[in-house]
Amino acid sequence: MARTEWLTIEGTGTTVTIDTAGGSLEPINRVASGTYDMGIGDINSLIKFRDANPSIPMKAVFMFYNKPAFSIVGRKSRGVEKPKDLEGKILGAPAPDGAYAQWKIFVQANGIDASKVKIENVGFPVREPMLQNGQVDAITGFSFSSFINLKSMGVPTDDIVVMLMADYGVNLYGNTIIVNPKFAAEKPEAVKGFLRALVKGLKDTAKDPATAVDSVIKRNDVAKKPIELERLRMALKDNILTDEVKANGYGAVVEERLAKSIDQIALTYEFKNGKPKAADAFDASFLPPAAERKAN
Repeated sequence: MARTEWLTIEGTGTTVTIDTAGGSLEPINRVASGTYDMGIGDINSLIKFRDANPSIPMKAVFMFYNKPAFSIVGRKSRGVEKPKDLEGKILGAPAPDGAYAQWKIFVQANGIDASKVKIENVGFPVREPMLQNGQVDAITGFSFSSFINLKSMGVPTDDIVVMLMADYGVNLYGNTIIVNPKFAAEKPEAVKGFLRALVKGLKDTAKDPATAVDSVIKRNDVAKKPIELERLRMALKDNILTDEVKANGYGAVVEERLAKSIDQIALTYEFKNGKPKAADAFDASFLPPAAERKAN
């Protein structure tokens, strides 16, 4: 897979390149193998991966989505407006999807009879088109991506129902920056430099989303600015610039909240090596000082 130059971190002499990856598990596997030094992936999947692979002490070092975008997205015209409406319906869910990984927690939190919901394993590219044409009644996905994709396909916005799992009892963190443990040990300054650059980029993005999208458009000639700008603004509002981030700054976690999220994971996942502590999954030592991470 070809790599695309992304940025040079000032003061470290490090050039960062980026590749795309499918789903929330693939980045974790790539970083764990050492094929990639760092990646962005779901911290809940990381916690399960660490339990299944105790010899790979990989940790998260920066919380990107303070509030995860995991969602169930349905259509009013298909009879889906609230969680219980999924009973008797078809849910399109890619097997490796990060949102689908939280399905059992969502079911338990909302009293859904899962035996009455037909789960259809669908590919990522056809997920929204299948909901558009009525082959499924709802899908799992990221709120801002699925909503914008459906809207761009001509589905009326007042027919689209986005159930952000975080608003329906799924109290988890979301995507995080993960680092290969060998790379972190050998090049800690490169990790710290990357996170400093990331914080600067997040601040600039929050201040001027339109310019941030222009940067994306330069690197992706298929992307359309109005669509990506709306998507970005949704992500900033719902997932990145949360009240917690405004209070504590970018990148950090509240250990008590992370510990409670691990308790919730344990409701539907049996830990083979004992339930981990928050500090087992997240290493805050690479973060810039709190004053530098303060949200604008």
